[in-house]
Amino acid sequence: MEWTPDPSAGAWLRERLDAGSETMHVVVPRGFPAYARIFHPAIVRSSPDRAIPTADEWVRMPESAQHALMAGFVDEPASWAQTAAAFGTVLHPLAQWNRLVRTPPGGDWRTRIAPDGREFTAPMEGELEPGHLANIVTHLVEHTQTPDAGFAALWEGRGDLLGFVGITPSRSFPTFSDDPNHQAMLDRSARDPFNNVFRKPTWQEGILSKEISEGPRFELPGRGHVLFSAAPRAFADPEWVLHVPWRDLPAEERGFPPAAQSPSLLWPEDRAWVLVSEVDFDSTIVAGSPALIEALCADEHLEALPLPEGADLTWDADAVNR
Repeated sequence: MEWTPDPSAGAWLRERLDAGSETMHVVVPRGFPAYARIFHPAIVRSSPDRAIPTADEWVRMPESAQHALMAGFVDEPASWAQTAAAFGTVLHPLAQWNRLVRTPPGGDWRTRIAPDGREFTAPMEGELEPGHLANIVTHLVEHTQTPDAGFAALWEGRGDLLGFVGITPSRSFPTFSDDPNHQAMLDRSARDPFNNVFRKPTWQEGILSKEISEGPRFELPGRGHVLFSAAPRAFADPEWVLHVPWRDLPAEERGFPPAAQSPSLLWPEDRAWVLVSEVDFDSTIVAGSPALIEALCADEHLEALPLPEGADLTWDADAVNR
């Protein structure tokens, strides 16, 4: 995989988007025979060792009892179908999470407690776990003539990806010391609004090099991306994180596990399909052949449903669960 400073390889995608549209085609290209929506997993928190209180019972419990109950909680992945069953709603291709979990007006849709007392946390937006992406790509590479040639685009707005000229680094890592004076000095240097205005801006390193950070972008409506030439087949390996040039090595040097942003867009050189993980979507959309969409929707390791062209995936599009 290599960074490509020539963004023209993605021009065909831009030509198929509908800027300002309220359909998915504001980010997903038109003109493919079929589409699939792959739902990102949610998280459910339950307490397997004791009876789970209802939402009303939880509210009436003393705070000490709530803390004791939470100590026995277990977090597990949850499908959208499981979530719909818990809340008495319906999973369908245009389902929206806020309606699936019966969020009242002004309520917090990110965390909702089902009638059986389990707590559901909303799916991750714009990002796929490495193994989840690998499962999807296993099907994608079977439906292209160029599995070893293609492109991956990363949304430029992900924190820490790009370097920049500024005063304060885009992130800081925890520094541990037994010396309270040393820690106080670090705290002052990280948060010093008076002296910051007198400091000269300098280059703040990101995950990617200065050349890439200052280089051309692959521009789509409302989104800039860093473009890499990439073999789609590489992402069928669950350990693809270890081999991409945007692996977060600075974090690893400080003891964090290997990590890398999943592609915002992925497509093969023959343009047989395209995968779109839009930053504001809690699902990944794949456009391709009917056979590819059928394979994705039949995979028991994925939760996917076919979408019609022109599908509306906006916040208020779920008319079934109103």
